[in-house]
Amino acid sequence: MSSLVDPFVLSILVLNFLLLGTSRISAAIQGSALQGVALGILLVLIHGDPAPRPVIVGVVAIFIKGALIPGMLRRALRDAALRREVEPLVSYLTSLLLGAAATGAAIWFASTLPVAPAHALLVPCSFATILTGFILLTTRRKAITQVVGYLVLENGVFAFGLTLHEVMPFLVELGVLLDLLVGIFVFGLVINAIRRELSSLDVTELDKLRD
Repeated sequence: MSSLVDPFVLSILVLNFLLLGTSRISAAIQGSALQGVALGILLVLIHGDPAPRPVIVGVVAIFIKGALIPGMLRRALRDAALRREVEPLVSYLTSLLLGAAATGAAIWFASTLPVAPAHALLVPCSFATILTGFILLTTRRKAITQVVGYLVLENGVFAFGLTLHEVMPFLVELGVLLDLLVGIFVFGLVINAIRRELSSLDVTELDKLRD
């Protein structure tokens, strides 16, 4: 099963670039959902034998990250009648270049750490995913896309937690899932408030709320 870890890790990295390069909000939501599914499967693969506990936690992670939260975002997307991220703060080409630089920096930084061979790709992948989420959070205007950025950032934290399963089994994973749920509900409240007050999900419109 360990031979299957690297392909799933690489798929997460590829999805990072898809998220940075797409203007379609529905595609961004789908990309974050696929990352969640890959992470849930990775949780089981990294633990080796398919024991009940990692399988159950993996299934829960897949449901929350791959179905529940993306479903909430798709509903918000339909209610807001949005399709694309228009005029991001930086161009999509620049976002891809920033993502490539972040991935290179993550690989370099991970090479300086005493990482076990089994986690040789997972550690730089987790750092690169965290930085990808940060780029999405800071360079996109639409609140839904920023929620996707937060999801991607949490996916990176989740991936790094997988490297600690031997020291703190399930503690980090379950803690991240709880933080993720709380964060998404908070973002949901923010999205509803913005839509109710401004009839828009463009965060630059928040300036209109000032006295």
